[in-house]
Amino acid sequence: MIGVFDSGMGGLTAVKEILYIMPRADIRYFGDTGRVPYGTRSREIIIRYALQDARFLASENVDIILVACGTVSSTAMDDLQAELDVPVIGVVEPTAEAAVKATKNGKVGIIGTAATVSSGSYAKSIAEIDPKIETYAAPCSLFVPLVEGGFTQDDCRITELAAEHYLAPLREKGIDTLILGCTHYPIIANAISKALPGVTLINSGAAAARRLVEMLPAANEEHGDARYYVSDAPESFARAASLFLGRSIDTQVEKIDIGKY
Repeated sequence: MIGVFDSGMGGLTAVKEILYIMPRADIRYFGDTGRVPYGTRSREIIIRYALQDARFLASENVDIILVACGTVSSTAMDDLQAELDVPVIGVVEPTAEAAVKATKNGKVGIIGTAATVSSGSYAKSIAEIDPKIETYAAPCSLFVPLVEGGFTQDDCRITELAAEHYLAPLREKGIDTLILGCTHYPIIANAISKALPGVTLINSGAAAARRLVEMLPAANEEHGDARYYVSDAPESFARAASLFLGRSIDTQVEKIDIGKY
């Protein structure tokens, strides 16, 4: 059984990729909708929240946990791996590898929350693979609230203006590849592409999901049992989930008290 968590709904982009590769995967997803976003929090708070999220999934007897959150993957992986008895993988390393493979001119942009960008995690991971690649990072703090708030239409002028504001400096650097360092960002990929025409976008959730599937091949006991949990507003989560998954959730979304973990 696969456990996946994120600060909100963005991690569903990783679930979408898992279900594309393994349609009958057994999944437990937790979205911390009551405390989203994580990217503006202190390191101590991010670690506390991440440990609670992971403990809940561990209580569901998952075999592996995907941290589908760029902020947590950049901040708390050592703490998670030290505490949990199941394998825990994040989005940083598989995404960095995908970006290195994709770039042609050796100039890679990185966008994420303020916490993700300040950690330098993606740049460090890329440098370990190929130190010749130049990286340019920009925090995009409004993107998560815009996605969670439903400003996701292809012609949404508010989101397009935010993308132009954040991404114009990266365009001027001449990047040919951009890491979407938060799993919310693929939902507004069209707005991002308008600001960066011709640039290859690297979906961190999809890259991490493919790595996870490599580590956990399909098993006979899988039944397609996907269950979804949140810390607040389950009805809103269920309504919006189709945007991330490309399908409706066919089971009830359950609210849990994450503070107990």
